[in-house]
Amino acid sequence: MAKAWRKPESSYVKEVMKERVILWRKEQAIIRVDKPTRIDRARRLGYKDKAGYVVTRVRVRKSGYRRQRPKTGRRQKKMGVNKLKFAKSMRLIAEERTARKFPNLEVLNSYWVWQDGINKWYEVILVDLTMLPELSLGKGRGRALRGLTSAGRKVRGLMA
Repeated sequence: MAKAWRKPESSYVKEVMKERVILWRKEQAIIRVDKPTRIDRARRLGYKDKAGYVVTRVRVRKSGYRRQRPKTGRRQKKMGVNKLKFAKSMRLIAEERTARKFPNLEVLNSYWVWQDGINKWYEVILVDLTMLPELSLGKGRGRALRGLTSAGRKVRGLMA
C-alpha cells in the first residue's frame, strides 16, 4: 500500500481516489472519519487504532496568495498583487482549522491525502489527552495554534 501511495498517479490509487473525491467535494470542509485513508502513513505519524485517537479529513482551498489590486491613489511601480507567497503551508492551515473545531483534542500530526484543481485534502490525527495521559506532547494546550506540530515547525524553519 505504501508503495502505491509513493506514485499515486501511476498506480491503482488514482482510480480509487477519483471516485472518492466526487463524494468528498459534497461533504463539509472538516469531517471526522472512522479509519485513515492512508493507514501506513497514519501509523508512521503516531496513529493507533484505539480509544483516544481521532482522524479528521480537512478540505482547504488550493491556491496561490493574491492581493487585491489598489483601486485608488497612486499606482506603485511594483503593484504587489501577483507572485506573493503565503507564509503558512496549506497543511498547517488544515491543522489549525481542525484544532479550532475540536478544542478538547490535541493535533498530533497530519498528512496529504489528495488534491484536485481547486482543493487539497489532508487527514489530521488528533489525540484526546484525558484518555491517553501517557502521551507527552509538551506543556499547555493548542499545539497546532502555537506552531509545535511537524507542519508548524517546518514553517518556522526549525526542521531542515
